[in-house]
Amino acid sequence: MSIRVLVADDHAAVRAGLVMILEGADDIEVVGEAADGEQAVALARELKPDLVLMDIRMPRLDGISATRELAGVTDVLILTTFDIDEYVFGALRAGAAGFLLKNTDADGLVAAVRLVARGDGLISPSVTRRLIAAFAGQPVRREPEEVEGLTPREREVLACVARGLSNAEIARELDMAEATTKTHVSRVLGKLGLRSRVQAAIYYAEGT
Repeated sequence: MSIRVLVADDHAAVRAGLVMILEGADDIEVVGEAADGEQAVALARELKPDLVLMDIRMPRLDGISATRELAGVTDVLILTTFDIDEYVFGALRAGAAGFLLKNTDADGLVAAVRLVARGDGLISPSVTRRLIAAFAGQPVRREPEEVEGLTPREREVLACVARGLSNAEIARELDMAEATTKTHVSRVLGKLGLRSRVQAAIYYAEGT
């Protein structure tokens, strides 16, 4: 089954390039294109793609606001030229499943789409380093009260998600099937009211 992707970018030439790269993969189908955030939200609700490849700076509605509106509708992979902390944290807090820079090569983009479509989170390496640095100096905090509502296994899964492990890596570490891991991750997100595994990692690190 193909991964159905909606591409949202206000530059027609950029959209065309992204579509060409994605359509070159046997397992990816571009089902729609959007030139602004409002159109991205409307098309995502209509077409129900597996993933929206979303730019940040767009007219009418920016990518971060569009991502927030699509919570629970589809996964969003942010792809942007702007490696700015305000955008990075804004996108991830809005519920983006990943954040990738436009200097990523074609193979990296296709791999990122496949990874997010499998239910894993993804952050550009340069962004990951800044996230780690942002939390490295913080003291260890008590788990938030909401975590008390998780089962012991779900807490283990949350801790693994916070370390940035993929579903396959969590399955190996906790000795369970990958499908079971995916179910646990979904339950954790649902119980904590979170939109993505990346958001769960931030939540766990902040302890709020």
